Amino acid sequence: MAHKPKIPCDSLFPTAKQDATNVSYDYGSVQSSSPSYRLAYDDFDFIMRDELRPVRLQLELLKPELTQLEHNIQATIVVFGSARIPDYQDAQQVLTYAEQAYQAQPQNERLKQELGYAQKAAIKSRYYEEARNLSRLITVEAKKLEWSVVVVTGGGPGIMEAANRGAADVAGKSIGLNIVLPGEQKPNPYITPELCFQFHYFAIRKMHFLMRAIALVAFPGGYGTLDELFETLTLIQTRKVRRVPVILFGRDYWDKIINFDALVDEGAISQCDRELVQYAESADEAWAIILENYTNGNNHKGQKNE
Repeated sequence: MAHKPKIPCDSLFPTAKQDATNVSYDYGSVQSSSPSYRLAYDDFDFIMRDELRPVRLQLELLKPELTQLEHNIQATIVVFGSARIPDYQDAQQVLTYAEQAYQAQPQNERLKQELGYAQKAAIKSRYYEEARNLSRLITVEAKKLEWSVVVVTGGGPGIMEAANRGAADVAGKSIGLNIVLPGEQKPNPYITPELCFQFHYFAIRKMHFLMRAIALVAFPGGYGTLDELFETLTLIQTRKVRRVPVILFGRDYWDKIINFDALVDEGAISQCDRELVQYAESADEAWAIILENYTNGNNHKGQKNE
């Protein structure tokens, strides 16, 4: 007697996706045309209700988590920095235009201010190149380690673009954690497409920055960079996450923006808290700090921050 082939258990029932695809919502009756008849997970208006915020938070946590698991992303190095720092070529073009505009109208205060910004942007453009170099270095050198390390950024322009670009330069993967903003932040073209995520909630996005982080490098930036930097320092200080290297790139900039020593003098933080940050001026310096921490066994392989 011939044996019938076994039917996999998971094929006995239609999947949620099959039901959502195959179901007919409107059978021409008042009942079937009612919004209440629609499958809950296939009802956009229902999912968007204020009461469903906890569900949306969970979905936003799970989607990047499951995708990274599928791609075997075990560890990340986070690169923060301003979206307003251009590469050298773009910075020089803007500077040339600003100089010409100001020379034509030297009494125009707005043009004078724009020239000042362009001059500073041209000086800071070196950070774009260093972020790109660092990401390239991380991606190449990580291949020599026991397990994969991937660069992750906020997914936008400026320093974020530079870091994603560095990984792409050497055919490496990199992650972009974009977020919906009023100015519409669009993903830069160097993120690995299947690792390009979009968030609504800042809290969940910042959690994903740190969940697999073995180091954080903060380049010069504004409110967003400062927010991410201080949240990281607070979580390390309060031992909500394990200690990882926090590297501030460009000491002159950071000493001008944040007076950590004054916080110690005022008793607002301890000297141990002050020592949570280190400084680097080049990609090689930053990588040396990260590698020293990694090789000293402080990387906590396979452990994620919760």
